[in-house]
Amino acid sequence: MLLKNLHGKRIILASQSPRRQELVKGLELEPVIVIREVDESYPEHIQGPDVAAYVTRKKAEAYLPELKENDVLITGDTVVLLGNRIFEKPQNVAEAKEMLRALSGNTHTVASGIAVTTLAQGIRVEVDTCEVTFVDLSDALIDHYITAYKPFDKAGSYGVQDLMGFAGVERIHGSYYTVMGLPTLPLFRLLESVTADFIE
Repeated sequence: MLLKNLHGKRIILASQSPRRQELVKGLELEPVIVIREVDESYPEHIQGPDVAAYVTRKKAEAYLPELKENDVLITGDTVVLLGNRIFEKPQNVAEAKEMLRALSGNTHTVASGIAVTTLAQGIRVEVDTCEVTFVDLSDALIDHYITAYKPFDKAGSYGVQDLMGFAGVERIHGSYYTVMGLPTLPLFRLLESVTADFIE
């Protein structure tokens, strides 16, 4: 393990997303997956990338009472932003179609929040953003994608790592992993700064 300061600590990933699990393991970590139901709503005055930061912190706060002194908790949230509109996870086929038609031929922003929480250092949140440009999406591609890939667990109704990324994304300005839903470099830096010693 490269991050020697984490030796002996329990790494908890509060996400059922297989993409986030894959990316955390890419940092040579073997996280314990713990899932809790968390209200992901946010106040109306919070907009843009701040939504991802707010919900990421809210998720961490929900787990905080259960943390032990040896635990390192990772939480995250991703939103897709098109102008002043915030696209989260679609609730049904109609919402998914509407989102993808809105993103078609446009450039949008993906904001992914990440938090590392310990009892010693509290909740520390970072947000990374990335600009993604879509080609004009055909109705056939949109319909096939929703039927075959069922993107109801993905902000903005798409995954950059699957068919929509291959056939629909023209260019990305920023981190590919941020678009996947977990900004790996900010996470690595937060983990690097976790204190090695336990609370006395």
